[in-house]
Amino acid sequence: MTSKRPPPPLDEDLLRELALRYVGRFATSRGKLLAYLARKLRERGWSGEAPADPEALVARFAELGYVDDSGFALMKSAALGRRGYGARRITETLRAAGIEEADRGAADAQAQADRWAAADRFARRKRIGPYAMQAPDPKGREKAIAAFLRAGHDYALARRWVDAAPGDVPEAED
Repeated sequence: MTSKRPPPPLDEDLLRELALRYVGRFATSRGKLLAYLARKLRERGWSGEAPADPEALVARFAELGYVDDSGFALMKSAALGRRGYGARRITETLRAAGIEEADRGAADAQAQADRWAAADRFARRKRIGPYAMQAPDPKGREKAIAAFLRAGHDYALARRWVDAAPGDVPEAED
């Protein structure tokens, strides 16, 4: 039986190579890249002469344009909106990815502007309201509203979509 040797501890060059490979493969934010590098340092250790400084490496990558938090936020916001998620869920996802509020501005505005279309996509995907085969019973209505709320939509919007009769798509609000 062959045993696998543990990977060697990281130094400056290996850490930079890992970071380059990560940003080359995944669309990422500063926070996610920093978490990845910290995890790799915990797993493999450090053998460099100076103490490890993943924050400086992440800052350098942002300076070079390899990591763009506002671009990542716009991309992630659009993708989640296309899947039918609401503004609150999008904001929480971006916050969890380490996107600061200043970089989330355009993404939050986009999510608010597309909230009606996102609710329509969510209702269509879950077969709720106008896309249901029949009107739900009171318990089914509560479940549908809860699903809308978990997806990040506000209560008033959820009620409009859930209370719509099957086949009767509600008018978009201004």
